[in-house]
Amino acid sequence: MPAAALAPAARSEPLAGPLDLRRTLGPLRRGPRDRCTIFEGPVAWRATRTPEGPASVRLWVDDRRSRLEARAWGPGAGWALEHVRDLTGADDDPSPLAAMLARPGGGPGRARLRDLQRRLAGLRLPATLAVTEALVPAVLEQKVTGVQARRSYQRLADQLGAPAPGPPGLRLPPAPDVLAATPTWTFHRAGVERRREETIRGACARAGWIDELAGGDRGGVQRRLAALRGVGPWTVAEVSRVALGDPDAVSVGDYHLPDHVAWALAGIPRGDDDVMLELLEPYRGQRGRVTRLIESAGVTAPRFGPRLAVQAIESG
Repeated sequence: MPAAALAPAARSEPLAGPLDLRRTLGPLRRGPRDRCTIFEGPVAWRATRTPEGPASVRLWVDDRRSRLEARAWGPGAGWALEHVRDLTGADDDPSPLAAMLARPGGGPGRARLRDLQRRLAGLRLPATLAVTEALVPAVLEQKVTGVQARRSYQRLADQLGAPAPGPPGLRLPPAPDVLAATPTWTFHRAGVERRREETIRGACARAGWIDELAGGDRGGVQRRLAALRGVGPWTVAEVSRVALGDPDAVSVGDYHLPDHVAWALAGIPRGDDDVMLELLEPYRGQRGRVTRLIESAGVTAPRFGPRLAVQAIESG
């Protein structure tokens, strides 16, 4: 490849406040072996498929100058840099939640959230604008453990993805048209049963229709996601929180989240979706930000009782 093709494009953006790239982009990393999103100290790397082609992006924050620095490679480098503020949540506004938390009363849960927002001031909500790209790992996480889902995603990415442009080490996620045409036995070897396989293939066959509203009509994207066979409210919320930057996305139906919210906001070790939604109601409009603060801070309910077992479907 000519040297000019490897030369990165660059962009420097001002920041109005602190930005913690590792916490902000953490939900994009699918396990320790994920080569689509990588952290190296203060530097974050991401490989993605943009509307203009594949791209790799290198991100870091110059705290001294309060600027976000980015380099990008590949045919989609220009698009990636144009949307680097979306990706990093640089324009995400946590002040509505801060205003809610400043109201009097609210009990110990509100005091804890005020402390979390103060301590995690650099946490922002990313918006990758890559909806189908976020949908695939979300579907893989349906009804299985996180460990099993991440293992499946890594196997699919290793087999069906491609080397990302720019410096070696990054890998592009599988292209939607490749996943749509992938045979059953490939999914099976990755630990994916027929139901999730069919959901992924069906969604990837309509990737253009799903992605065309990204960056504009958030509600329209969510309605299109909900219209897909095999995609329910939990999956829509999981996609919305990383691809659309939705501050109100709540993953109803999650195995652990109701317990963590109940523990963080009410000091009770177990909750269900109804309890979680009742505790989050005072923060409507910012409920997704609340749950992200709780998750990022590592606030978890006491671990007792049965765990979700890993379900193996592989034959060898």
